[in-house]
Amino acid sequence: MKKLLSILSLSATLLLAEGLTLKSTSISGQLGLKQEFNGFGCKGENISPKLSWENAPKGTKSFAITVYDPDAPTGSGWWHWLVFDIDKNTTSLEEGFGAKKNTKAIQSMTNYGTTGFGGACPPKGDKAHKYEFTVYALDVETLGLKKETNPAIVGYYINSHVIEKSTITAYYKR
Repeated sequence: MKKLLSILSLSATLLLAEGLTLKSTSISGQLGLKQEFNGFGCKGENISPKLSWENAPKGTKSFAITVYDPDAPTGSGWWHWLVFDIDKNTTSLEEGFGAKKNTKAIQSMTNYGTTGFGGACPPKGDKAHKYEFTVYALDVETLGLKKETNPAIVGYYINSHVIEKSTITAYYKR
C-alpha cells in the first residue's frame, strides 16, 4: 500500500509539472503600434516585446526565439525575428532587445532583409495575421551560424536541435 501511495504521489506530481512556458507582459492576444514595423508602408514603433520563459527541460544548453507570421501572402510565411545562441542561464529578453546590436546572442536576418526585430506589417485590409512568438530549448550551446544566415536555414538548425518549445500567439490587422 505504501508503495502504491508513493507511485500515485509521484504520478500526480508529474501531471502537475509544467513544461517550458513562454510569457510576456508586453503583448497579449493582440499586437499594437508598439510592435508594428516601421517601413513597408507601416508606421509603427518596431519595438520587440518583453519575453520571459521558465521550466527549461533537462539538457537545455541554449535558447532561441523566433517570431513567424504563417499568414503572410508569400506562400511560405514571414520571419520577423530570429534570435539564437541565447545562454542557457538567460530566462528573459527585455522590451526593445530586438534593436540591440552588440549582444552575445545572435539576431539573424529576417524576411525584411535586416537583422533584429522586424514587427508586424500585414497588408492593409487583409485579415488579422497570426504572429507566433516561440522560445526553443536547444541541445547545443551554439548553432554555429552567423547573423547573415537566411531565416529558413536558421529555422532548420533550430528545429534539428529543439528539445522543447513554447509559443504565444498574437494577432494584428491594419
